[in-house]
Amino acid sequence: MKTSAIIASCCAFVFSVGKLAAEPENIITLNVEPTKEHPRNSEGSFATLASGRVIFCYSQFYGGAADESAARIVRIQSDDQGRTWSAPATVAENTGGNNVMSVSLLRLASGKLAMFYCVKNSWIDCRPHMRVSNDDGATWTEPKLILQAPGYFVMNNDRVIETSKGRIIIPLAFHRSRGTDPHTSKSWDARAITMWIYSDDEGATWQESSSWWAMPVKSGSGLQEPGVVECADGSLFSWSRTDQGGQFGFRSTDHGNTFSPPGPTELKSPNGPASIKRLPGTSDLLALFNDHSGRFPFPPKKRNPFVAAISSDGGKTWPVRKLVESDPDGLYHYTAIHFVGDAVLLAYCAGDGKVGALNRLRIRRISLDWFRQP
Repeated sequence: MKTSAIIASCCAFVFSVGKLAAEPENIITLNVEPTKEHPRNSEGSFATLASGRVIFCYSQFYGGAADESAARIVRIQSDDQGRTWSAPATVAENTGGNNVMSVSLLRLASGKLAMFYCVKNSWIDCRPHMRVSNDDGATWTEPKLILQAPGYFVMNNDRVIETSKGRIIIPLAFHRSRGTDPHTSKSWDARAITMWIYSDDEGATWQESSSWWAMPVKSGSGLQEPGVVECADGSLFSWSRTDQGGQFGFRSTDHGNTFSPPGPTELKSPNGPASIKRLPGTSDLLALFNDHSGRFPFPPKKRNPFVAAISSDGGKTWPVRKLVESDPDGLYHYTAIHFVGDAVLLAYCAGDGKVGALNRLRIRRISLDWFRQP
């Protein structure tokens, strides 16, 4: 049975729009500022509809700004490839004990539009759910739990992919329970293991990869907030954030049935997430992350600066790097990447000391040529 995807929202929407001149190459097109009613607006995911309209779904908090605060998923839309945006409307109301958050939108090979998000009930219960739309997001199926095992599983925003073989892959960070009280963070272990689940029938059934990996050295973070991307040769490159000074990477050459042991990558960073997608029509990978390699000034352990990097060898090296943002007070993370025409849309948390780390959502539009300029 289907439910309406868009429930009119009467909530205040505070934003600023970058001025459009002669098609700037790199511009902020939207800031969604925190308000008393919505103290946090954070991570999300884009999709392009058949009409050409671009939609963006994100977590709108209304019961505080912490990860366990109440939140729903809302949708905004653009009919000019991300230059201007509508006010938000609710697309997934809160059905969790805490919230629903961390949305990924995915256009399936069949043409259907899929939406994935976490339903967070407590410090010991957080699992991904899936909904499907057969009418380009006008309506959605009821949420379906896609991981039956109990536990706390982190699925970052904009992380679900479908490979060229038609396999949907979700990278997950599993956090074991250290206690049984669902209301205290003491029951939650920050040291994550990375695992992957996949479906070969558009989400009707799911299997676990036979690989899962823990951090091979002493760590307070483990392997957190993983992502995955398909390389041009059909292999998979996956990565996780760590407290070891950079992202750790994994490889799969059998479509995600197994993944290699984790090891350090060239993406030197604080313990913050990286986002990676393949540039359209090329074999190059585009990464957005907090570069602590020393190429740009950086504050130790802080999610700053915000840098774009390009790899032409499947993520082994990242020689081309461009500075996107570097306000010394800024915090930049949880990026969604979406390609529209000859540009890319980036949506990310752009926090600072005034509004907090996660509470301001920013959308930026950058021409693809800009990334390769000196």
